Amino acid sequence: MLATVPMDRLYLSFAATLDYPGPALAEDAMACRGLLAQLSGEAAGRMEEFCAFLSQTQPGQVQEVYTNAFDLQPVSYPYVGYQLFGDSYKRGTFLVKLQEEYRARGFSAGSELPDHLPVMLRFLSVLAARGDTELEDELVCQCLSPALGKIVGAFKDKGNPYGMVARALLATLKKVFPQAVESIDAAPAAASAFMAPCCQPEEG
Repeated sequence: MLATVPMDRLYLSFAATLDYPGPALAEDAMACRGLLAQLSGEAAGRMEEFCAFLSQTQPGQVQEVYTNAFDLQPVSYPYVGYQLFGDSYKRGTFLVKLQEEYRARGFSAGSELPDHLPVMLRFLSVLAARGDTELEDELVCQCLSPALGKIVGAFKDKGNPYGMVARALLATLKKVFPQAVESIDAAPAAASAFMAPCCQPEEG
């Protein structure tokens, strides 16, 4: 991991920016841009574009853009397990494994599913703050990175401002974790103890 900013704060900033828009979204996005400016000019530039969008758009319209980006398009659903495995038993295994790790560290997903992207980012913040780098590396490199790759691909040529946030997050993770895999197909060969059960072939 190669980080020059406090990753716990950066994860939380991205989580707040990618959650359903609330009254503090513009402030959260600006805080995220400020952290990114110390790490990645590419990611900071994309977040700057998103901040400009927020400054020119009414809150109700921002919420509509968010819904169109994530809730109405299955290809860009903000659920990491869905992006990796679809609605298969492997996603169920992934959810169970996540929930076990959450409980072991006193973390709660609240009313959301454990693989909701902002929820996982908040959990990564907990791991980063505690120095739990092994699980942090596994979740970023073998889960978030390939899932975000699919989400970013789904946003291609659609012009949705949230695509800029997804691209900023993916560029950040690739910079900090250069060993991150590009797709879930690359994960089984280097599967961690966390991911191995999720990558088992289905029984015929």
